[in-house]
Amino acid sequence: MSRTLPLFPLNTVVFPGMTVPLHIFEERYRALVRELLEVRDPAQRVFGTVAIREGFEVGESHGAQSLFRVGCVLQLTEVESNDDGSFDVVAVGRGRLRLSSIVTDRPYPAGEVELLGDDHDDVVAPELVERARSLFERYRVQLSHLHGEEVLTGSLPRDPAYLSWTLAATTLLPMPDRQSLLEADDTHLRLAMITRLLRDEMRAMDVVPSLPAVDVARTGWSPN
Repeated sequence: MSRTLPLFPLNTVVFPGMTVPLHIFEERYRALVRELLEVRDPAQRVFGTVAIREGFEVGESHGAQSLFRVGCVLQLTEVESNDDGSFDVVAVGRGRLRLSSIVTDRPYPAGEVELLGDDHDDVVAPELVERARSLFERYRVQLSHLHGEEVLTGSLPRDPAYLSWTLAATTLLPMPDRQSLLEADDTHLRLAMITRLLRDEMRAMDVVPSLPAVDVARTGWSPN
């Protein structure tokens, strides 16, 4: 299903279930928030985000070429207006999208997108699910040891699809790997990719006893 959505490109990959705090200060994005607040049904206050490719800037010279094609649909859930006209908002990832073209007739960035279906009905081998869970538990223990305090805390969901998105969002990975996980077409493939990436990360930490180069993202994950 195709539709036009406001776009808020980010320098990170957002996954379904993630909570994303944003400080809105540019006028074009203030206009986006103001328009969303005019939507009476809070569940319909949605916009899209796609990651900005490294080495490019979003602008007239690059346009859609500076953006990854697969991104996430976000629902605006919290808004705080500031005296200077800016907003502090929180949005939650609701699903995936594929960007087909940029729309230029609005006061804010927008795009024609295809909404991608979820994969909660996928059949996933139980042993793959448990392998991914076990590897992540070992990974965060090892990471906490290197960091000197407990990190990546919290319980993991039982649902395989939610689990795959949780692990994708919280494992400390570079943008290309995170984007590949977002683009994975089903839960089984995503969990298989995560198990490989977790093994690679733990081997790297064994060889170089220091924190991964990627900082913990300033985002959270929520199944709500």
